[in-house]
Amino acid sequence: MPYRYTIHQTNYVFDDLKTLLARATPPRSGDQLAGVAARSAEERVAAQMALADLPVTTFLNEAVIPYEQDEVTRLIIDTHDTNAFAPIRHLTVGELRDFLLADTTTTMTLAQLSPGLTPELVAAVSKLMRNQDLITVSAKCNVVTRFRSTIGLRGRLSTRLQPNHPTDDARGIAASLVDGLLYGAGDAVIGINPATDHVQTTVRLLEMIDAVRERFAIPTQSCVLSHLTTTLQAIEQGAPVDLAFQSIGGTEAVNASFGVNLALLREGQQATLSLNRGTVGQNVMYFETGQGSALSANAHHGLDQQTAEVRAYAVARAFDPFLVNSVVGFIGPEYLFNSKQIIRAGLEDHCCGKLMGLPMGVDVCYTNHAEADQDDMDTLLTLLGVAGVTFIMGIPGADDVMLHYQSTSFHDSLYIRDVLNLRPAPEFDAWLLRMGLLDERGKLVPVQAGHRLLAGVTG
Repeated sequence: MPYRYTIHQTNYVFDDLKTLLARATPPRSGDQLAGVAARSAEERVAAQMALADLPVTTFLNEAVIPYEQDEVTRLIIDTHDTNAFAPIRHLTVGELRDFLLADTTTTMTLAQLSPGLTPELVAAVSKLMRNQDLITVSAKCNVVTRFRSTIGLRGRLSTRLQPNHPTDDARGIAASLVDGLLYGAGDAVIGINPATDHVQTTVRLLEMIDAVRERFAIPTQSCVLSHLTTTLQAIEQGAPVDLAFQSIGGTEAVNASFGVNLALLREGQQATLSLNRGTVGQNVMYFETGQGSALSANAHHGLDQQTAEVRAYAVARAFDPFLVNSVVGFIGPEYLFNSKQIIRAGLEDHCCGKLMGLPMGVDVCYTNHAEADQDDMDTLLTLLGVAGVTFIMGIPGADDVMLHYQSTSFHDSLYIRDVLNLRPAPEFDAWLLRMGLLDERGKLVPVQAGHRLLAGVTG
């Protein structure tokens, strides 16, 4: 059905819900590339006003992609929790924004509401928020997951230690690995993006990380970010798989472009659970997402890229993941042109993922041809730290030598922990203390050349 709003005697008409959502979205290059963006600032305001007046029940009655055409739509509708939705069903989208921001809406309130929120509704309400609103709502959300470490607790910030190497060289990976551990990184995961997606490479890297982890009794988890089918083969060969990784998107078609569907994701989850390798919990899935992935695969069905992104969070939510990571600036300026767009998208993704009940991390990053630099990433990192981000990346020098993009360094996690008085995951924090890498105040302790971790890994 069409939606209308009049400004200065100009009557704006939006043909359907997905068009209204797209026109209400803050500016970004991907939506302009797709031809779905508002054609003027006034049209964007008209769409936002129309969206604010929309009853939240609209999102239960109008699918942005038909139920018959898309298994993600079917997942969203079939798993919707009507009881959790009941307390807000009388609201409009604008009133929902006010409800989320109200002092009386607590962390517990949001946790109870989460199963009743559809991704399209979450995307809609975020389009009515300024950046400080996104930060305020994110900071209220608290999502805790467990495997060998516990992430997402209040007062904690975790990091993924990312020791990538352009040829998967064991010595190069080991050098980055020990560097990160000495800087207190790695409590979210030690995760390698392999240069080649081969089963033998995946198994070798998993065995290498696991040997280091076991030798020093490190309370963390490892992951080689191969395709899920490669991980399944590695499991069949007896590899020490902690977390199963997969990139996902918000439509059946984009997931098909990644070579997966919901059934395969379920198979991967069950296979990894069967290994029973967790010690404090059994959240075993690691998902990565990013605004623009659906458009880049021509699989967006006319959706704006942020709405498509939040639909990916509905996919993630179905599998109780340990980690979900928005790689916000990685796809490039075709989708998020400059630092303003990257910062906004990072805050949106974090807020929307948390509202959906996910342990959201953000890869605070950009490509070298984007209109952004490391100062901009410092800004986004600080905003996300205030918003309670679950984890960030830890990369030597913030420069990934295999994937060729700019992210956050080991020093960046020390900075944000220091200024916001945050600590690593409790199990990892205790290990750092035992290893003499942190002091009781949580400050880094300089190590000597003979430190047993340094000698053990490089030796």
